[in-house]
Amino acid sequence: MICFPNAKINLGLHITSKRNDGYHEIETCMYPIPLFDALEIIIDPKRFQWNSTGIAIPGDPKDNLIIQAYQLLKKDFPSLPQVSIHLHKNIPMGAGLGGGSADAGFALNLMNNLFDLILDDFFLEEYAAKLGSDCPFFVENTPKIATGRGEILEAVDLNLKGTYLVLINPGIHVGTKEAYAGVKPKKPEVSLKELIQDKSRWKDELINDFEPSVFSAYPEIGQIKSQLYQSGAFYAAMSGSGSTVFGLFDSKPELSNRNSDYFYFESLL
Repeated sequence: MICFPNAKINLGLHITSKRNDGYHEIETCMYPIPLFDALEIIIDPKRFQWNSTGIAIPGDPKDNLIIQAYQLLKKDFPSLPQVSIHLHKNIPMGAGLGGGSADAGFALNLMNNLFDLILDDFFLEEYAAKLGSDCPFFVENTPKIATGRGEILEAVDLNLKGTYLVLINPGIHVGTKEAYAGVKPKKPEVSLKELIQDKSRWKDELINDFEPSVFSAYPEIGQIKSQLYQSGAFYAAMSGSGSTVFGLFDSKPELSNRNSDYFYFESLL
């Protein structure tokens, strides 16, 4: 059985407070985008197997969220058979696009169908929340306002169909700890739910709280945002804690000075 986990972008990201457990309370709107990995999981009666192609995945495979998702289900459903997993990695890692979280959320959905577990989305999201803050979003994979650590989700009526999306990733790794260290949590002045319904306000008011400190440390990331606005974007921002910057356009953009070292993607949403 095969599926195609997709990336996401953050439309606004407020860091509202620090929690006693070391995490932060956030408020953001997550929106799925058409940039995909490919994931295949099949039953393998002989042995458990893992294989990946595409972008190299560093670290121990046992730490991969897809394998952890299988182990979570296996703990509650001991009779689950062994599987062979093949991931083709295409979504850049550590780029604020949620690629690893998407792989985990889609893996849970896929295994729910493969093994006929008949778990509804509520239970799948509970499993996903154990894997990572962004993982529950990818169970339903529709636009959501995310609060708490990012695992508390509320549907939002937002449709960007017909909008052109440009993603540019300069290949700079911005560590999550590094990004949070540069932010002083504060309550937003304007409700994100209110802002998200009025695109005319996005450029001036829909803010990613990570941007000031990240742009200060890595000016080239901020320059990409400025270039997207100069090219006609009606909204541009860094996604998540970076370093990918995206631009939204009403018509297909003509972008100049593309750097071949950048990850560049353009699509109609």
